Amino acid sequence: MRRRYGTVALTHLTLIAATALTLYPILWVVKMAITPSQGFAASGSPWPWPPTLDNFRDVVTTRDLAGHWLFGRQLLNSIIVAAAVTIVGLLLSTTAAYALSRFRFPGRGASLRAFLLSQMFPGVVTSIPLYVLLDRLHLLNRLGGLVLVYSTTAIPFCVFMLKGYFDSLPKELEEAVLLDGGTRFTAFFRVALPLARPALAVTALFSFLTAWNEFILAATFMSEQTQYTLPVALQRYVGDYSTEWGHFAAAAILVSLPVMALFFALEKHIIGGLTAGGVKG
Repeated sequence: MRRRYGTVALTHLTLIAATALTLYPILWVVKMAITPSQGFAASGSPWPWPPTLDNFRDVVTTRDLAGHWLFGRQLLNSIIVAAAVTIVGLLLSTTAAYALSRFRFPGRGASLRAFLLSQMFPGVVTSIPLYVLLDRLHLLNRLGGLVLVYSTTAIPFCVFMLKGYFDSLPKELEEAVLLDGGTRFTAFFRVALPLARPALAVTALFSFLTAWNEFILAATFMSEQTQYTLPVALQRYVGDYSTEWGHFAAAAILVSLPVMALFFALEKHIIGGLTAGGVKG
């Protein structure tokens, strides 16, 4: 009995220590965000003194030389790009994943391998040819260009994620719809899609995160401050000779808030979508 209590106590102490180590960097970022100084906090204590919200106010009220409200415009840019990539990715990947899961046709294996191959190249490798393509399409410094580029990288991931989930769904449910006189279209929209709701939530979250957090391509294709997304806007606080750590930390927290809200909104679907999509039933 004592040994069991000792094991439970040791387990809890280990988990508490691991949680503290995980939260410590976050507390340090919060400390820098509510500290009036712009210097790097060398102290190991995560508690600031005296606390202030000046850094958040400075970030939110930033304007350019023409008087445009930069933070609001850049926040809107990020929301538009991330939402558009999520919608486009889901619309195109759900039908593709369902077809790859349920049908056998020439080129099916080659399509899957092509999707996998496209995921092997990091974005920085394709930045130059993408820049040339967007330049010829007159989509440089436009949000539509970013949506197009991000969608091409989000769709292969969404297809693989949803195909694995569709593979785990019993085909008998859809066959029952077909036997009752329904069409394949009806079986897809009335049976497969509602059952795939957890996987749709997970793929939507990952697509949103990919577009929301991407920096390299956005910084390459955008040249005007009013067209920047929030990750690119963070860069302006990092200079060649100095860094505004207080403003940088405050902006980083503000950038993270919409992602946290989306995560908590989809929390009940995430675990089911991540586990069920990896096994074939």
